[in-house]
Amino acid sequence: MSVSVPTKKLRLSAIKRFFDIAVTRHAVALNPALSVRGERHQTIEGKTPEITPAQAAKLLKRCDESSLIGLRDKTIIAILIYTAARVGAVSTLTLSDFATTGTLYALKFKEKGGKNREIPVRHDLEALIKKYIEKSELVSKGSPLFPSAIGKTGSLSSSAMHPNDLRRMLKRRLKEAGLSSEFSPHSFRVCTLTDLLKQEIPREDVQYLAGHADARTTALYDRRSKNLRVRSSL
Repeated sequence: MSVSVPTKKLRLSAIKRFFDIAVTRHAVALNPALSVRGERHQTIEGKTPEITPAQAAKLLKRCDESSLIGLRDKTIIAILIYTAARVGAVSTLTLSDFATTGTLYALKFKEKGGKNREIPVRHDLEALIKKYIEKSELVSKGSPLFPSAIGKTGSLSSSAMHPNDLRRMLKRRLKEAGLSSEFSPHSFRVCTLTDLLKQEIPREDVQYLAGHADARTTALYDRRSKNLRVRSSL
């Protein structure tokens, strides 16, 4: 069975780690995998499909704010677009994570790896979140900001949406808007980060917004060169 280079490198790393532990526990004298070198692999561009700003705007517009579920879904999608947050971080938001410093509102995200980041929200997103909170009647600071729906009643439960719930919701909304189902929550990260780089926002600021420890990871989201290739072929 053919295995990709990244998978081979991951497995080799696991084997090396296994023998490292065995050496420290005096089970073996030497790590036999220590000198093994994996194949070279370099990723220049991420594979996540990029949704365009126009498509993202169309998706937001199609969400019906007159219903509580529609307003909830629109708020989630707007946060994914305007903060470039990961879907897992959005699903764990509580009411207390939307707070003001006295001058502006921000969302406090709990990222993977135990990292916490505070991202300021733009005024239109702030207004949308406030509208949603008022309509949903959330009062407890520890309540999930985005509870799951109770069947088809149009009401919200007390349980937070799972990241997979958010993904399924997005697929439904994409279909309703007549957009490709290939898009995912990560597509918004690509769109937002690329758009910021087009505006010549410093790479380190974009890296912070994305929550990347390494600038090379941020570079994978930069699709500006792809757009240049497209334009140059016309």
